[in-house]
Amino acid sequence: MAKETTGRKLVAQNKKARHDYHILDTYECGMVLTGTEVKSLRQGRSSLADGFVQIDGGEAWLHNVHIPEYTQGTWTNHSARRKRKLLMHRAEIDKLSSKSQETGHTIVPLALYFKDGRAKVEIALAKGKKEYDKRQTLREKQDTRESNRAIAAARRRQRASQARRV
Repeated sequence: MAKETTGRKLVAQNKKARHDYHILDTYECGMVLTGTEVKSLRQGRSSLADGFVQIDGGEAWLHNVHIPEYTQGTWTNHSARRKRKLLMHRAEIDKLSSKSQETGHTIVPLALYFKDGRAKVEIALAKGKKEYDKRQTLREKQDTRESNRAIAAARRRQRASQARRV
């Protein structure tokens, strides 16, 4: 019998989504996958860059997520960019559906990972950032980085001066 892995093993992450959108709410959901898709994911190959979620007929579907074909697969291989059904509670789907109808809101995948041996995707309800918001975010990151460097340098100087006294 195969041993189940525990914990969270990250397969793919969508860093661009956090840059391009304000993340309002996140959800963890399962996916309906074929066997070759799971094997390809276990090899650690996937891309969430162009992915999005669409609510259609009361079901959540993940579009444009690239899971490459399994190299040892035969005629049973999957297509790389097919739409995949997401497994969520009805209340979550209804809430996401109503919120995503608002102007400027969309649902994007943030991360694809294995949790306790099962493939999961973290999706987020997001609102698009304007260009000046992106610049503001970068400026804040740079300011905090510079302040942390200055604090670390001051601590190093303080430790060095204490070492000289002793």
